[in-house]
Amino acid sequence: AKLTVNSPSPTSVKTQQTSTEALAVCPQPLYNQPENMMDTSAPAPQGKFDAVLTRLPLAWLSLAFVFGILAASRMSLATGAWLGAAGAVLLLAIITLPIFKRRGIKPFGLSLQTWFLLTACLGMVALGAARYQAAQPDLDASHIAWYNGGASEVVITGSVDTPPDVRDSYTNLRLRVRAVDSGGGDVPVGGLVLVRLEGDETYTYGEVLRLRGVPGTPLNNEEFSYQDYLARQGIHSLMISPGVTRLPFPVEGNPLLRGVYAVKERALVTIYAIFPDPEASLEAGILLGVDRGLPLALQQAFKNTGTSHIIAISGFNITIIAALFMTLFSRLLGRRRGPWVAVAAIVLYTLLVGAEATVVRAALMGTLGLFARQVGRRQTGLNTLTFTAALMCVLNPFTPWDVGFQLSFFATLGLILYAQPWHDWTVGVLARVTLPETARRIARPLAEYFLFTLAAQLTTLPILAWHFGRISLVSLLVNPLILPVQPAVMVLGGLALLMGSIYIPLGRLFAWVAWPFPAYTIRIVELFDRIPGGVLVLGEFSFLVIVTFYTLLFAWTFSRGRLKQVLRTAATPAVLLTGLSIAIFLTASAIYAAPDGRLHILFLEAGSAEAVLIETPSGRYVLVNGGSSPSALSASLGERLSPFDRRLDWLIIASPQEGQVAALPRTLERFELGNALWAGNRQASYSARRVDEWLSANSVPVVTASAGDMLDLGQGARLEVMRVSPRGAVLLVEWGEFRALLPIGMDFDSLEALENGKAIRGVDVLLLADAGYAALNPEGWLEQIQPQVFVLSVAADDPNGLPDEETLALTTGRTLLRTDQNGWIEVTTDGHDLWLSVER
Repeated sequence: AKLTVNSPSPTSVKTQQTSTEALAVCPQPLYNQPENMMDTSAPAPQGKFDAVLTRLPLAWLSLAFVFGILAASRMSLATGAWLGAAGAVLLLAIITLPIFKRRGIKPFGLSLQTWFLLTACLGMVALGAARYQAAQPDLDASHIAWYNGGASEVVITGSVDTPPDVRDSYTNLRLRVRAVDSGGGDVPVGGLVLVRLEGDETYTYGEVLRLRGVPGTPLNNEEFSYQDYLARQGIHSLMISPGVTRLPFPVEGNPLLRGVYAVKERALVTIYAIFPDPEASLEAGILLGVDRGLPLALQQAFKNTGTSHIIAISGFNITIIAALFMTLFSRLLGRRRGPWVAVAAIVLYTLLVGAEATVVRAALMGTLGLFARQVGRRQTGLNTLTFTAALMCVLNPFTPWDVGFQLSFFATLGLILYAQPWHDWTVGVLARVTLPETARRIARPLAEYFLFTLAAQLTTLPILAWHFGRISLVSLLVNPLILPVQPAVMVLGGLALLMGSIYIPLGRLFAWVAWPFPAYTIRIVELFDRIPGGVLVLGEFSFLVIVTFYTLLFAWTFSRGRLKQVLRTAATPAVLLTGLSIAIFLTASAIYAAPDGRLHILFLEAGSAEAVLIETPSGRYVLVNGGSSPSALSASLGERLSPFDRRLDWLIIASPQEGQVAALPRTLERFELGNALWAGNRQASYSARRVDEWLSANSVPVVTASAGDMLDLGQGARLEVMRVSPRGAVLLVEWGEFRALLPIGMDFDSLEALENGKAIRGVDVLLLADAGYAALNPEGWLEQIQPQVFVLSVAADDPNGLPDEETLALTTGRTLLRTDQNGWIEVTTDGHDLWLSVER
């Protein structure tokens, strides 16, 4: 769900990448069998746990650091606390190791080597958490986010921090703020703001600008958290169409980056001058990492066929570039100096294409591979991969959430674990019908263009399903057809670009030779995109399924023999029957909780208060208030939410009165909460203050509601705030022809502001205000709204004698459902028809 405040919603910047990455730049040991990937130089310690830990110490330490970052994102501890924990672990190791060694003690039955490694891993967890916490900005008056959502315009001065992102109808600028003027002169302020500007005006990296407007908090939609996406890039503010003034100040920024970006911009102009479109846009994406020139239909075709890695800089592109650099500079400068120049060239190319997470991962892997060759050491694939991931997280602790990084990491992991074993298996099969040498010659291209692709896609399949809700079924057919020509696309295209940079007509001559290869790539992609059913749309995907998939996959990979033995031992009728029963129960629960494409409004039994749970057509949940009983609210939510995903996407405080929110403080901690929308006075009651404190302590983004705000419920459904007062809000839910009014925070001023119902018009479902209190449900109000169904949330023994008889009299002749008599009440709609369900 997303909240919009009368402004265009940001365009989602998340683009799908495929899992396929060809070979990363690593020596041959990258593809060793899992059994041979372990360092056996040290004597094997006793015990299975010892063996598991000590075979890949660098990998475990690296993974522990990354895990610490993930753990810190869920725990609010200060940087000093994490550093103190790391110091305590180090002190524990220093004190205990000499004692254990002198007395011959094996702590917990572990060897001293394993004990030291285990404590080191705990220390790395604490260090990773400290790194994440240290990267969190202080969003105080010295940060631009402090001015988000202000009542008046401010003037922001800053410099363009990265090259402009130019789209068809607008340009995105990332501005590094240095001062803000809110009416009293410039005040030093830091932080980054994303600026969206209309028109064709051009801007450059390092240019100093002055903006006039109102910065706001980046918004979220139902499928993508734009706010989190930008926050992980250090951006916490968004400005749309502000007034812009160029300042005559010297250009700022890094001189080296300024030169690199200038070369990249000139190269982009050259590509479009020597190649026709869309081949020019494909070459720009492959060579320069600028993929925004492709038409949307063609971009979607690449996504549908699982070939987006072709137009996005990935390990495959870096592999070709690094191999060329390695060969060229080794011949020119010798085998000792050449690799170091090749490394420098890889770094420069990485900067040229934008240094995205995937590119950095591939460049680091390539650099480490070249280094390993230079010093003559055998490189272990898993150590290299995990160390690279940890190194990237040291540089940027938000890297684990980058989709491209996740795909790149798991694609390379698939190559490490399965590429060589599958190649050897293929050779063995072919050797049964032909000579061994012939079998190896046949298996080599088959492995490079099919088996390696399959290995990468196997380990990235859950990531694709989780982020994009779809899987390409034709990718295994398309990739073998287009991968063989990609070296020619890069080499010949790069040569044409180089010649064009010298002399445009000469570049066009080389482009005629290079053009057939990108043209062939595009035609093949378009051809397979037309195949019906080429994409499997999955929709919402449970994280539990991802965990289960990787658990089973890695258990099979590393413990095939032991796993088979366990399965044979455990395969008794009782175990099989129990497992089958559990599987049936979990499947039924998942089916029951799966979205059905309809909008559900569930009025929970909450006494003389309101607790409304809204399920969107795609299965998101919005909770409005909660009533007074924590046990009743928790049980009701537990029955409705999926047992595999206990998440509330939005909490709406529509009335902060004590009886309306008393259940929330003890209930919210049991669920994961995404965002909150607050209407009314936050100090209205003791429970309201507790809820406000809980939201702040758990870093839940809270938006103050105002009339006209809208929550996008997906597929055209929406929730609109009609009126806000100190007592709360009046909410309207709409989808197609369906309308439901929830006047939870109704007061007399709201009645007057809504013109006694004229400002709302007719609705299908009306929640009677304040448990049926007659003064807030006047006859004129009900006549203007003309609901088909009345819903009354009231206790059977209401101490105030509610509902009033006058209110009940006005519902005569129409459907009236009451929580004290009917229990929970569910309204279901597809935007046209309406269904009612009750508990009793």
